[in-house]
Amino acid sequence: MKTNIKGLFLAGLAALVVGCTDLDVDVESQYTEYPTNEIALEAKMADIYYHFSGVLGRRYMEVMCLSSDEYSAASYGGGWYDGGAYAHPALHNYTFEDATIDWFGTITEGISKANRVIVDLGGNDAGAAVAPARAIRAFFHWIIMDGWGDIPILDRIPDDGETIDRKPRAEVTRWLESELLAVIPDLTTDVNENTYGKPTRWMAEALLAKIYINWPVYTAPSVESYDAAAANNEKLADCIKMCDDIINSGKFNLGSMSYREKFSYNNGPKVEDFIYAMPYDTQTRQGMQYGRSRCWKNIKKMAKSYFGDALSQSGGGYITMTPEFVKRTFILPGDERNKCVIGLSSNPNDYRYVAGQDENTVFVYNKSNLQMTNEVARVEGPDSDPLKLKVNVTLANANDPTLDVGDNINGYCQGCRSVKWYVIDDDFKNGRNQSNDVPLFRFADVLLMKAEALTRQNGSAEARTLFNKVRAYANAPELDHNPSLEEIYDERGREFFDENWRRNDMIRFGHFEDEYFPHYKNFPTARFEKTCRIFPIHKDILNLNPSWKQNAGYSN
Repeated sequence: MKTNIKGLFLAGLAALVVGCTDLDVDVESQYTEYPTNEIALEAKMADIYYHFSGVLGRRYMEVMCLSSDEYSAASYGGGWYDGGAYAHPALHNYTFEDATIDWFGTITEGISKANRVIVDLGGNDAGAAVAPARAIRAFFHWIIMDGWGDIPILDRIPDDGETIDRKPRAEVTRWLESELLAVIPDLTTDVNENTYGKPTRWMAEALLAKIYINWPVYTAPSVESYDAAAANNEKLADCIKMCDDIINSGKFNLGSMSYREKFSYNNGPKVEDFIYAMPYDTQTRQGMQYGRSRCWKNIKKMAKSYFGDALSQSGGGYITMTPEFVKRTFILPGDERNKCVIGLSSNPNDYRYVAGQDENTVFVYNKSNLQMTNEVARVEGPDSDPLKLKVNVTLANANDPTLDVGDNINGYCQGCRSVKWYVIDDDFKNGRNQSNDVPLFRFADVLLMKAEALTRQNGSAEARTLFNKVRAYANAPELDHNPSLEEIYDERGREFFDENWRRNDMIRFGHFEDEYFPHYKNFPTARFEKTCRIFPIHKDILNLNPSWKQNAGYSN
């Protein structure tokens, strides 16, 4: 357990109540009396703050990463196919029954909780008292708007029997802007252990900057009408303004710790790069299970895993990396971020992907400093074969929509694997619930958003300076010219790999309809319609809200 945030968790141990997802339910009936003492009030607020933790810890991550070019799903002789829950996002062939998109209702429950708190503290006009709840409410709206497009604006408790209609995405976007601008002056500017994982001025400004950089995406007449090449972003100056306020605050920096340490099992408030993060702990704040899906399938049989420990639990292994992303991204000499991936290279002293090196040895990491060693990881015991991963992924049967790679060692070794979210057995054996906190907004993102906005404004030397700050702390080669948009896109891929931003970036930069394994135009179940930029509404939500129509491009 991360002892430096024990105090933070004491107020948040109330179990998340899974309530009704019907948007017509009178939320006011959920509570009979609002807590008046400070501890009870903090517990109620914590229930809002951490409501996203369960979804972020698995399902949100799965659909975001699998629908991007970072990852593909893998099944093993039918195992882990799970009705296509993972294969469908990888092929952009979602259905309205997929488990990876069943969390719309969970987020609206969080909005309902926030509305209850806001009402009982005096309403939307109660200033600083309700500003944190309003900020989280806006964040929850943004989460589902980004994923589903048109959504209801739930800024109050509905009347009994009231039907809540979905609003156009552009209208929701403008409401989010006004809501965040309204609460920013009332949010705390403190950055310390007591504000970690809670909404601050900087969290709201980072969210608003993210909305501004995506403004043409979110305000397009329809999701399929957005054209990255022709888009004009009227909010670039506003994005820069938000970024500047965060930068000039002096509250954040890229940090003195290594890149790998930021995402480790003992990260937390000490990470100076984290503007807003979701705290996890294997005992007190469970649900973070990124390692489960990324571990090599037979990792439990390794006498010593590549994490330096023998692991008590098996690896799911149902998420593997696409060769296109590996070959495009992890190629810079000296770049520390390369070592967040196993199977890139058989040379631990010059670790990066080199063209033609498509089967590579896996090395053991030093758990104390998270650095790669020269020790070879082995499939089972000390005398067993070296573990080697194949960059290029081959299905057991071509064009198989289940994405079966084979239930054998050859199948288990298809594709590189992420080790960014470092696993230790003390966490893994506890239901594979990890203690790695997950950042939602980072200072590095603010720097690269500003660099992107400046570049979209015809470029500047300042964009190069901001870009190179990110390169320098990762020990990657610096640019000798102002960055292009494609260079910023690739840099975002390196810096925010495995942090749930790639789908968002791909849509904005016009790459979501690219080809990458298995999302190829000759693959029989792959889809390339631009309507796939958002998800279908899950059947459970449609059943509860029969007046809603399914998103364009999907059937019920």
